[in-house]
Amino acid sequence: MSSLKALRESAKASRAERPFFGIANPLLEGPGAPYADLARTAKEYRTCAVVLNKSATANARAPRSLALQRPLAPLQSQGGLAPAALIRSQVPLPETAQEVCAVARDFGVGDADIRLAERATETEIKRLSANGELAKYKIVHIATHGALAGQVSATSEPGLLLTPPATATVLDDGYLTATEIAQLKLDADWVILSACNTAGAGKAGAETLSGLARAFFYAQARAVLASHWAVNSGATVTLITSAIQALKNDPAIGRAEALRRAMTGLINSNAAGHPQTWAPFVLVGEGGADR
Repeated sequence: MSSLKALRESAKASRAERPFFGIANPLLEGPGAPYADLARTAKEYRTCAVVLNKSATANARAPRSLALQRPLAPLQSQGGLAPAALIRSQVPLPETAQEVCAVARDFGVGDADIRLAERATETEIKRLSANGELAKYKIVHIATHGALAGQVSATSEPGLLLTPPATATVLDDGYLTATEIAQLKLDADWVILSACNTAGAGKAGAETLSGLARAFFYAQARAVLASHWAVNSGATVTLITSAIQALKNDPAIGRAEALRRAMTGLINSNAAGHPQTWAPFVLVGEGGADR
């Protein structure tokens, strides 16, 4: 409550003039053969023009296999850097390209405002932050794997997985940590974190929302959509695209009501009525309509 009070009293209205920026579909290969098809699809989904032209994505809001999760295999950092090979061995998420591109279509934006596949990197997001481009977007949408504190190594911060480089460096090891996020320059009314466990603590024993969510507030986000547990990937695509569509259809309802309507839609569906599927996401910060 104190954070919400502070946001409402001190946060200035966003001066960002562009509606939407999305980053998704990091190039990952999976831990073995069953993921070859997903990895191949992820490589094809390099632009929204390609994604939206695929017959399988003609209706990006259609329910997908609700057995599909976003699991994260154990990682171990080396010399303070995330190992690129192990980052690359995580499960591919081509459906995140469908999600981000469906939202981009709703906002009427194209590939200039989207980073998929080989462009979904730490280097790129830090470049856009440094040159002031990232601060021009009202909504920043990141769809990928999320890691809790200690999941990459015993002392690691929470973070987000992006397309790893051939060789890990301090600038880019494929793992965008909470500290790196806090140093980004945003002017966003809403950051959408479409990933697992993004509402988790910054370290063992710390309070919930002290990790990635707080880092984005430090980076000047006014509201963050975060998850309390491992998300169902197909249901997440439906939930987020439905919330954005509801908000686009009636901007006066605000972000919190748009999320509630999207959750209600999943609750009433035959396949996604269980709370584990529709309830992981919470809206933290300013949930009302833009001022």
